[in-house]
Amino acid sequence: MRYIFFALLGMGLIIPTANARPVSYPGGWTTMLMNDGDKNTAHVHFSPSVKYSIGYKFEYWRDREFTLHAIQVNSLVKRWNKKHSQANFYLKAGIGMAETKLDTIDSSSEAAGFIGIATDWEDRRYFVSYQNRYTKAGKLADFYQQSARVGWAPYVGDYGDLHTWLMLQVDHMPEAENNLTITPLVRLFKGVHMLEAGMNNRGEILFNYILRY
Repeated sequence: MRYIFFALLGMGLIIPTANARPVSYPGGWTTMLMNDGDKNTAHVHFSPSVKYSIGYKFEYWRDREFTLHAIQVNSLVKRWNKKHSQANFYLKAGIGMAETKLDTIDSSSEAAGFIGIATDWEDRRYFVSYQNRYTKAGKLADFYQQSARVGWAPYVGDYGDLHTWLMLQVDHMPEAENNLTITPLVRLFKGVHMLEAGMNNRGEILFNYILRY
């Protein structure tokens, strides 16, 4: 119940996230390579419609020393299209297996699952996002995480131009020793390519690349 409380609290405190859209155009594929101070992630998904996507999710959590393999489904619950802005609300869930090589844990592999929300609002100049997730993998993992971003575009480009966003990301993991992380970053995107790079308050690098095709 406490994780449901955290999720609802986050939804109330932060205006409608999207590090990258969880659902693409019908028939579209998305490949995401995400790296930050906690984990390395690869996610490939296909969108049969504008309402949902399905794909494979890989994660390696370095400090926790476990690997996650999952099938992830993203669902677009609601989209608000305004004349000069757009907002989205998504549900995201995955199920699969987690593995570890730690000798201190009785089981080296466990069934795993996660569930969370993602929501965002943006116009051509400003961006706000929030997302959260609860992950459970037997004795290997049991934690909640949430993340928020604000962004600003120093210029408004035309279609096909290189677009630049200056962003600030805040990550919160209540169970972690360093449970609050702040990361200034730069987002660049042009056409089907998007690149993000930054460094958090502990000197750890964030580097993300997203390709839509």
